[in-house]
Amino acid sequence: MEPGGRDDGYPRGMPEAFSEVGPEGKFVPSGAPIGRRQFLRGALALGGGLAVAGMGGKPKHGPPIPAHAKHHHGRRPPPAVSTTKLDSGVEVVTARWLIEENAKPGTNNWVVTGIQTPHAIEGFASQVSAVPGDELTLFVNTTAQSFHVEVYRMGYYQGLAGRLIDTSDTVAGVQQPPSTLTPGVNTVACPWQPSLTLKVTKGWPPGNYLLKLVGDGGQQQYIPLTIRNDASNATYVLQNSVTCWQAYNLWGGYSLYFGKTASGQSFANRARIVSFDRPYPQTWAQGAADFFGNEFPLLYDMEQFGLDLTYWTDVDLHNSPGLLANHKALFSLGHDEYWSSEMRQAAQSALSSGTNLAFLGANACYRQIRLNPSLVGANRLQTCYKDAAEDPFAQSQPSLTTVDWNQAPLNDPESSLIGSMYQSVGANGDLIVTDGSAWFWHGCGLPDGTRLPGVVQGEYDRYVPSLPGPTNADVLAHSPVPGQNNWSDITYYTASGGGGVLATGMASWVFKLSNTTDFPSNIVPAAIPGITEVLRRAMQNVYGTFGAGPASVTKPSGGNWSSIYGGAAALAPTAQGTNAA
Repeated sequence: MEPGGRDDGYPRGMPEAFSEVGPEGKFVPSGAPIGRRQFLRGALALGGGLAVAGMGGKPKHGPPIPAHAKHHHGRRPPPAVSTTKLDSGVEVVTARWLIEENAKPGTNNWVVTGIQTPHAIEGFASQVSAVPGDELTLFVNTTAQSFHVEVYRMGYYQGLAGRLIDTSDTVAGVQQPPSTLTPGVNTVACPWQPSLTLKVTKGWPPGNYLLKLVGDGGQQQYIPLTIRNDASNATYVLQNSVTCWQAYNLWGGYSLYFGKTASGQSFANRARIVSFDRPYPQTWAQGAADFFGNEFPLLYDMEQFGLDLTYWTDVDLHNSPGLLANHKALFSLGHDEYWSSEMRQAAQSALSSGTNLAFLGANACYRQIRLNPSLVGANRLQTCYKDAAEDPFAQSQPSLTTVDWNQAPLNDPESSLIGSMYQSVGANGDLIVTDGSAWFWHGCGLPDGTRLPGVVQGEYDRYVPSLPGPTNADVLAHSPVPGQNNWSDITYYTASGGGGVLATGMASWVFKLSNTTDFPSNIVPAAIPGITEVLRRAMQNVYGTFGAGPASVTKPSGGNWSSIYGGAAALAPTAQGTNAA
């Protein structure tokens, strides 16, 4: 959620990345600030697919397999879930099935290759997530005479990041009818005929998937999918933020930010309701939306360790809010802006009962949405007017009004749950450690005042003493934002008798966990020497602490914010986001 200056409808995140295609398909620095989605669009779409030079189809290295995951012929099988000590000494909870899954042969064939043209092949699935037994309908529009679908589970897989799970039959390609536009709310939807049905079987392990559409003329594009296990009691939940993806989806010319006009695009003509019944653009990570930039690096890291994981989307949290309390930790990823009332109540209830929450981005839980069915299925229409005067619920059901959570009639800023509050966009500065002795930084070797250059980028949050929220919050990093008289904070607090809440306070955190020694460098930029491994080491502390149970018992917060915020510091700008952002 970022104020003006965009020309593409996608939020900005990383001020510096790669923007031009150089020799041999490699991306070179532009020297000018660009956005997170702009980078991903360049790396994954502009001019073609991804180069995988140097991969050679073979893993560079394999993950260390804990002793309990090795075969023990004639002995009792190893436990399904174990406490494993990493090389760092941190104890984490691992799952035998995930270790064994990532030991299976991987492939980099999931990568989209060749020169791809918008709308040459594109599609959407009838569900954002599925469980074994579901029949998943795909709606595909293509210029190809025929096409098939390759189903890839994304993970670690010896550094290759994917495994081919299934391949569909080849079916005839069809050019589908134009999309429809609902007047007044500007909802773009695709009244397409089903192209094929995929049966989700037990051979599809839980996880994050990319369905790769492959046309007979070389056309390729992704449909993202999450496979759930609703019976899971896994320690950690990885939550894909698909409501945020859909909010920024400009396929068909309308998102919750922009809409077509005679002279271009405008906020005033934006959609008020967006539909999951449409693809993501080819120019947005080849149809994978925000998965690569804001989510994949953490998935890759967690799967490399074989952590005791389960997976769902924020739509699933909305649909089955009671399931969150079955787990010890929820991971919200790089951009998780749009939350329904059901989602927020679920998180607050689970926190009170002992579930830990990790918000690994910024601008999370900032706007309320409502989800409704479409002709395709449940929870396919996402409403956010961003203006109480426009939303008919403001009078009939004011608690469900789709405005920023800190605005009337809600008046409940996200700080009461997350601990920090969204400030603005455009950060580009150093991370400054304020409490190097805290559990979060244990083993990182960072004395107070240590600078980690260039880590804080894009959207940012900070602790605001005057707002509703925890009074026992610890500020683990307090980083000035150049040119904005403001700060980005990493905050942590514990709920009395319940879980803990960590918020990294920067949109760039997950993105900075990427490490190109492990996957192709033109998916994400290279690891930052002396920095990336520090951040990944800090994440091991999060896996360990949040996997051990309610953090109020193991790592209660002390409330050091008062030593950092005082006098003029507490008067800095707050909640600078606008409805146009």
